[in-house]
Amino acid sequence: MRFSLQGIIDSLGSRAGVPFAVVTSDGTRYATGADEPRFTIVFRSDAALLSAFTRGHMGLLEGWFDGNVEVEGDLGAAFAAGMQSGLDTQGQTVLKVENHLHELRRSNRTPAQAKINARAHYGLGTPFYRLWLDDPLMMYTCGYWPEGTASLEEAQRNKIDHVCRKIGLARGERYIDIGCGFGGFMFRALETVGALGTGLNTTTEQVHWLREEIGRRGLGDDLSVREADFREVDAQYDKVVSIGVLEHAGRDQLAEVVRAHADFLKPGGLGMLHFIGHVGRFDTELFIRKHVFPGGWIPSLAEVIVEMERCGLEVVDIENLRRHYAPTLDAWAERFSRNWEAIRALDPQRHTERFRRVWLAYLVGCAEMFRSPAGYTHLFQIVFSKGNITRASYPMGRGFLYERER
Repeated sequence: MRFSLQGIIDSLGSRAGVPFAVVTSDGTRYATGADEPRFTIVFRSDAALLSAFTRGHMGLLEGWFDGNVEVEGDLGAAFAAGMQSGLDTQGQTVLKVENHLHELRRSNRTPAQAKINARAHYGLGTPFYRLWLDDPLMMYTCGYWPEGTASLEEAQRNKIDHVCRKIGLARGERYIDIGCGFGGFMFRALETVGALGTGLNTTTEQVHWLREEIGRRGLGDDLSVREADFREVDAQYDKVVSIGVLEHAGRDQLAEVVRAHADFLKPGGLGMLHFIGHVGRFDTELFIRKHVFPGGWIPSLAEVIVEMERCGLEVVDIENLRRHYAPTLDAWAERFSRNWEAIRALDPQRHTERFRRVWLAYLVGCAEMFRSPAGYTHLFQIVFSKGNITRASYPMGRGFLYERER
């Protein structure tokens, strides 16, 4: 066992490119690399080690969640090493079956199940999210970090302003914010350009909080929020904003959700589709679907564009902001860890040590995923129009997007 385990660790280490160590339940220590280990994986039982062998990264992660595995040292380096070494490709036969069964059970094909899935993650309460998102907008999507950006708050303001410029959002225009979250986009767009927003959200907890906040600020004539499924089209708007929604559509619902985006938009109008997407067709990571976003599914860029074309939408501009998600997630993870005791105190029965580890795996692991040069998961912003744009309806160059940054 000593020789075979050492060989496996050395093989993983050579691909990962970082020194690390493994300690088994009997206290035996195995190390790889010439330098001091960046992290050490400690197995508390033989069953935990066997699970890592048979189920790869999922066995290792779930062992850590349950306290049967410990990670000492740099957690980010451990996640990066796992991705670089190919550990996330181990045990794929078992995991593929589990992933497909999960998709069957948690599909978003009905609005009722889509609401259950959304509330499982987004319905954890405003006090929880307020402790680690930006203040006061609470944007729970990728920020925009051009050179010189100094804080998460600035990055999120940058992102909103960047989107407003891209779609030419103007004073008095009416737009719909699909999946509006805590309303940060709507509040800033009203303040900066005077646009009038309607939020659409399926998460009851967020809708109730946002409705009260709009009333508290006396903005009921300019902003509103509707609790409904993203596929329930009630009107057409001058502009459409969709930031971080498409990932929740589901494989079989992608066409429906893209069609709804088109149906919400007036002829000649402009919209923004901001979403996590794959370059190529890949299964969505089981850990994310099972423990973080039930019902979530990451489409490929090509699949999204095909559905947009079927709806008669013209793709005006595509920007890849993959590199901007890593510092966003880094900031979230740092704030989450720094404020953990306050988070735990909100609901000690729910916010357990296992909860903390699941969320750290999500935040830290996704940061390393977006940082990895070998990754295939990206963050796209697609500007689209309903019908073809003209010389008069949209600038001929992209310079207008960056004039304010300069």
